[in-house]
Amino acid sequence: MAGFDKVVSSYEEAMAGLEDNMTIIAGGFGLCGIPENLISEIEKRGTKGLTIVSNNCGVDNFGLGLLLPNRQIKKIIASYVGENAEFERQMMSGELDVELTPQGTLAEKMRAGGAGIPAFFTATGYGTPVAEGKEEREIGGKHYILEHAIKGDFAIVKAWKADRYGNLIFRKTARNFNPMAATAGKITVVEVEEIVESGELDPDQIHTPGIYVNRIILGTFEKRIEQRTIQATQ
Repeated sequence: MAGFDKVVSSYEEAMAGLEDNMTIIAGGFGLCGIPENLISEIEKRGTKGLTIVSNNCGVDNFGLGLLLPNRQIKKIIASYVGENAEFERQMMSGELDVELTPQGTLAEKMRAGGAGIPAFFTATGYGTPVAEGKEEREIGGKHYILEHAIKGDFAIVKAWKADRYGNLIFRKTARNFNPMAATAGKITVVEVEEIVESGELDPDQIHTPGIYVNRIILGTFEKRIEQRTIQATQ
């Protein structure tokens, strides 16, 4: 049992080995399913020069947005940047290197990295600035561009439930980029809402097998949303 138990007791232990100039792949979509406490640990460590791969960069002062004020992020590979004023400021001033990537392509780049596929052709982005500098090929009468897989030094992931071997279940839309991110890290760290004993999860319900997971930590979560809109009282 001990050799397979991947549960750690502190966020310091969870992110042990993180160094400046590493690449981190982060799960989540907007603020849904983000590994918020692992991100807070990265902020606390003050790690610099990071390349972040994520759908977006959180919001001001929450999620990955926590890493912007102290210039901890050097480059971000993302699909969407519209919820974060500091992100916009750094991008427009040239302080932050931003590589915009179509959302489906970004997910596939993560999946390919985890599957050992070095690159793949996709029609998405052909004939647009996304294709600049990339190999193009015509296949079956259609035009494609070559996209390279992404792997990270760390992958940080949020799951709903895990067993002690690292098998993961995600809950509803919080699944988003997390399963792909989990496969693409040299070290994959997962924070979860519940940890159960090995054998308690139905094998048919597991979304990510524990073979991809190195460390698990039990967390508590704020679960913010980007823009809270409620109906006015009648």
